[in-house]
Amino acid sequence: MAHIARIGETFMNAHGPIRLSLLAAALSTTLLAGCVVAPAAPPPYVRYEPVMVAPPPPRVEVVGVAPYPGYLWIGGYWSWRNNRHDWVPGRWEAPRPGYRWAPHRWEQQGRGWREQPGRWERDDDRRDHRGRGDRH
Repeated sequence: MAHIARIGETFMNAHGPIRLSLLAAALSTTLLAGCVVAPAAPPPYVRYEPVMVAPPPPRVEVVGVAPYPGYLWIGGYWSWRNNRHDWVPGRWEAPRPGYRWAPHRWEQQGRGWREQPGRWERDDDRRDHRGRGDRH
């Protein structure tokens, strides 16, 4: 038994850098196995087909104190889910330099309504509905 221990000790002393490299490779493989990079899913509230039921009036929300100075309140809105209007409560969000928040809205089209999700827009992208810039 002592002879086997001496052989193992000699191997570890002679092949230490190889053993350390194998251990580091095995450890990094194990750590990276849990990392998954996937494209972001589209927001659940995007609605492309017209909805034939007008959205209810917005709810009155109690807006508390911002969690951090400078945070922006993004108001709640009605979304169309499971064949009915569903209220999505407002939330606080960190500001994005160079961007402004365009709120969620419903646009009437014919006899139906089309949902337009809220989004961050570049500050310099102030365009009217026809795609021309505001230069007034």
